[in-house]
Amino acid sequence: MSANRLEAFSDGVLAIIITIMVLELKVPHGDSWTVLLPVSSVFLTYVLSFVYVGIYWNNHHHMLHTLERVTGGILWANLNLLFWLSLFPFVTGWMGENHFAAVPAALYGAVLLAAALAYWILQRAIIHSQGVESKLAKAVGEDWKGKLSPVLYALGVGFAFFWHWVSLGIYVVVALMWLVPDRRIERAL
Repeated sequence: MSANRLEAFSDGVLAIIITIMVLELKVPHGDSWTVLLPVSSVFLTYVLSFVYVGIYWNNHHHMLHTLERVTGGILWANLNLLFWLSLFPFVTGWMGENHFAAVPAALYGAVLLAAALAYWILQRAIIHSQGVESKLAKAVGEDWKGKLSPVLYALGVGFAFFWHWVSLGIYVVVALMWLVPDRRIERAL
């Protein structure tokens, strides 16, 4: 299988994930600004999740451009990542519908953590396949954001049970941290 085919499949899955998330937004009945208040948490959660899917799509795209060959391990690692990302619509909807309550906020963070770990596994599978002198291995280097993000997600999950607004703040901070695409891979290419 070519890297282009893997990327096209992944792009399709991510497009479906975004589509499912937006379909969860229900149109309020009425024509005043006040009818938007009850759906504001759903909308804000959607925006955060949309940003996360966009971040994964962007960085995934760059990472796959470093591939010289696709192995079975890379395919399975990619499917693992797509599995966790496919749970975004569920946790997004649940957290939004319940106005950022503790358990939905914790599960949201747990899925973010699992997706981050799955991304790291895919990155390691590519480096293992392509070698320690590969473009990706050289580009990743120390990867402080990649190491810090799972720690912050785990903290967010823990805070969700005591100060759920702090956990949401952590999730937003991590998204902001990754909002600028990872230029290391671009430079390596």
